[in-house]
Amino acid sequence: MQKITTFLTFDSRAEEAVNLYTSVFPRSKIVSTSRYGEGGPGPKGSLMSATFELEGQTFMALNGGPSFAFSQGISLFVSVTTQKEIDEYTAKLTEGGGELVACGWIRDRFGVSWQIVPTILNELLSDPDRGRATRAMQAMMKMKKLDIAELRAAAEGVPA
Repeated sequence: MQKITTFLTFDSRAEEAVNLYTSVFPRSKIVSTSRYGEGGPGPKGSLMSATFELEGQTFMALNGGPSFAFSQGISLFVSVTTQKEIDEYTAKLTEGGGELVACGWIRDRFGVSWQIVPTILNELLSDPDRGRATRAMQAMMKMKKLDIAELRAAAEGVPA
C-alpha cells in the first residue's frame, strides 16, 4: 500500500462517484467497500466507505454527511499526452452536471476539482525563450478546456 492516500469525503454520493471514476480511467478498480449497518449515521446498507484505484493509485472515499463539501483548493491532476485524452476525460468527468472552470480545471457533478493537463504545457511554460512561454501562458489563460494545437500555435506566435 502506498504511504499517502487521497481520502475523499462526500456528503452522500461516494458510491456514485467511485463508480464514475473507476469507469473513466483505465487500470482502475474498486478494491473494497463497507456499508452502514443498524444504528449507523447513514441509512442501513448504504455505502460507508470504499477503497479504489485509479491508474494504480489508491484512493479512499467516505459518505460523511452534509457537513462535508469540496473546494477547488485541492484538485486531482491528470497528466495526458493527447488532445483525445483531454476531450474524453473532460467529457466524462463533466457529464451529468459537472462544469469547465478555467485553464484545464473542471469540477465534476460531486464538486471534486480535476485538472486535465497535457504534458506539453509544462514544456511550453518553461521554455527558455520567455516570449514563447509568455504566449503559451496567455493562450492558456483564455481557455477553459486546454487545446494542445492552440497552445503550440500561440507559443510559435502563429494565429490559431
